[in-house]
Order: sequence, then C-alpha cells, then structure tokens
Amino acid sequence: MSLTLDEKKAVVAEVSAKLSDAQAAMLAEYRGLTVAQMTLLRRKARDSQVYLRVVKNTLVRRAIEGTGFECLKDQMSGPLAFAVSADPVAVAKILSEFAKANEALKIKAGAMSGKLISLAQIEALASLPGREQLLAQLLGTMQAPVRKFVQTLNEVPAKFVRALSAVRDAKAKAA
Repeated sequence: MSLTLDEKKAVVAEVSAKLSDAQAAMLAEYRGLTVAQMTLLRRKARDSQVYLRVVKNTLVRRAIEGTGFECLKDQMSGPLAFAVSADPVAVAKILSEFAKANEALKIKAGAMSGKLISLAQIEALASLPGREQLLAQLLGTMQAPVRKFVQTLNEVPAKFVRALSAVRDAKAKAA
C-alpha cells in the first residue's frame, strides 16, 4: 500500500519536527525481527522518549536535508528503523541493549552534532549513565558542601549538650 503525496508530506514534516529538537539520530537495520520484537523495541523507545519509526529511506533523506543529520544520507539502504532523541545516551542505550538481546537488529550508523559517529562511539555512548542518573549525581555533588556545612554548624551545640550531660553525670556520681 503506497502513501499518497499528502501522506508523504505529512511523514516528512513529522520527521523534520522530531529532528529539530534532536541531539542524536541513529539508523538500525531491523531485517529478521518479528512483529512482537519490533513492538517491544518501539515500546522501550517510547518509554525512554526516543522517537523510533520505520520510514522509507527517500522520505528520511528529504527530512534530513539541511539539518545536522544530513551526513546519514549515504548510510541509508535497506530496511531501516530511524531513531531520534534529544538525549543522545537514551537512543544509543535503547538500540544497543536491544541489539545485544536480538541479533537481528544491527545498528548501522549514527550522527551527532553534524558528524557521523562510529559503532564504537555508539557503544561508548550507550555505556554512559542516563540523563536522570547524571542529574542525580550532579545534585548530590552540589548538596555535599551544604550538607557538610550544616553538619559542622550542628556539631557545636551538640558538643555543648554532650559536655553538659557529662558534667551532670559526673555530679550525679559524686553525690
């Protein structure tokens, strides 16, 4: 079933809109995946806020024209799933983890900041902690000095109370 011209324009507009907010885009060959496996991949991508879609390569080529992802043009051949995300780690992690579990999915290419990234770089991206985890680590690092300062301020009255308690206990023993 072929798409009409209006439907093709809508698909190109949708992909272009997703690319405008994206930091990374990746192509994965899905040949050999079952419908259930593809559905699972789509669900995982949606849960991680990764846009994943199977689109005709010619339509993706039109959508990436004039964007930082134009370097992917030469990599588009065969049945490809197109994954885009504002979080480069999320898209790399989703595709890499799924490719490890399902050998039929093969990551073909990726682009970030207007440059192609190698499969080794994609794997390195996938091994990084996610955005939420990095933010939590940053927040913990920022809170540490404040927490230590409050702890130090609290130690003065606590030490005074312990000294008074020791004096009271000494007087009680003496009496």
